Amino acid sequence: MIEHLVPRVLAKLLIPFILLFGLYVQFHGDFGPGGGFQAGVIFAAGIILYALIYGLDQARGVISPAVVSILVALGLLIYAGVGVATLLLGGEFLNYGVLDSHDPVHGQHLGILIIEFGVGTTVAAVMITIFYQFAGRLQITRELESLIEDDEEVDETDMTGSPQ
Repeated sequence: MIEHLVPRVLAKLLIPFILLFGLYVQFHGDFGPGGGFQAGVIFAAGIILYALIYGLDQARGVISPAVVSILVALGLLIYAGVGVATLLLGGEFLNYGVLDSHDPVHGQHLGILIIEFGVGTTVAAVMITIFYQFAGRLQITRELESLIEDDEEVDETDMTGSPQ
């Protein structure tokens, strides 16, 4: 990978703030613009920026594809789990008011917070998965092109090792 000092330094400065802003959007979604989807995209953008600057292999070392796959399922399970919990507590599916028996408004806030966290987790993980797949395909294509070029060079020489 080509080493460029300025983008690396800027990325080291920006990525923590991008991830922090993603968390802000996630947890401020109840009170203003934002929520799980937007936060997931912002968080994934931070990881993708890291991969673009430091390389795909480095990014896969920071957050492996196996962990990302688990996060995809975990976010979905969080979302569905809240719905099942509301059913078990005697309400309708995703009727958050039953999550707190003393104050239904508090239950609604809690339910939305948990649901949005599940959505954000799944969206971030899916975006990272899509990036890993496309970026990985580019690496494989380049490796195959290199092998084909090497094979063509071998074909140009005869058994004695002299070019034709």
